[in-house]
Amino acid sequence: MKRIIWVVWIGLITVACQESENTSDFTGNEITYALQPGSEYNVSGTVTLKERRDGATTVLVALTGTEGSDKLPVHLHLGEISAADADVAALLSPVNAKTGKSETLLTRLANETEVTYASITELEACIKIHLADTGPGRDVVLAGGNIGESFTKSLTSGRRGIGVCKSE
Repeated sequence: MKRIIWVVWIGLITVACQESENTSDFTGNEITYALQPGSEYNVSGTVTLKERRDGATTVLVALTGTEGSDKLPVHLHLGEISAADADVAALLSPVNAKTGKSETLLTRLANETEVTYASITELEACIKIHLADTGPGRDVVLAGGNIGESFTKSLTSGRRGIGVCKSE
């Protein structure tokens, strides 16, 4: 009898573990890109794209070298990082300077085009974290890096610098 109870108990634990693993919002597909310093500030980090079960993407930014209470704007730009005046494809959640972190659920671009994990990883794009939303700090890129196809292309061409963003 103890043996039967033990087998049932092990079976319940196995099922419970499998169910908890399946309740995750994520598929397990993810890719991480480096973010390099973009100015005289010593700020760098990573951006991680994680595929959600519904096909959307969670974008996680983790920076080192930030401090204070500022909210640092994060832009997804079309094109590679050295392109000046690159269009903003999406405004992501700002980085909390105190923690260096930002998390965004990305389902649509600024032009309302639906975007999935598969399409974002194939997009020619880059991420730039700015010092401020307005004023002179708007043109200061604290950190940035190519993602998707721009990253793949940069592996062969090398980094040429960080282009200044469009001011509107």
